[in-house]
Amino acid sequence: MKQRLLMLAFVSLLWAAPALGQGCAMCYSNAAGTTKDGQRAISRGILVLLIPPVGFMTIGVGLAYRYGKKRDTEQVD
Repeated sequence: MKQRLLMLAFVSLLWAAPALGQGCAMCYSNAAGTTKDGQRAISRGILVLLIPPVGFMTIGVGLAYRYGKKRDTEQVD
């Protein structure tokens, strides 16, 4: 239970942390100067670039969890 609370607190801190990429004045002004369609395209491009790493990390964490659970059950038997 403590591990879940710790993980929830960690995720909450990461969720609230400001993104470092938002500090780039040139990127911000370039994105702000585009049309609404351009801004929408930039947002979609960011999502497209974000999906594969998040997917790989999710699969990796899931496999590590499954392996750990399997290893623990084998040690008990």
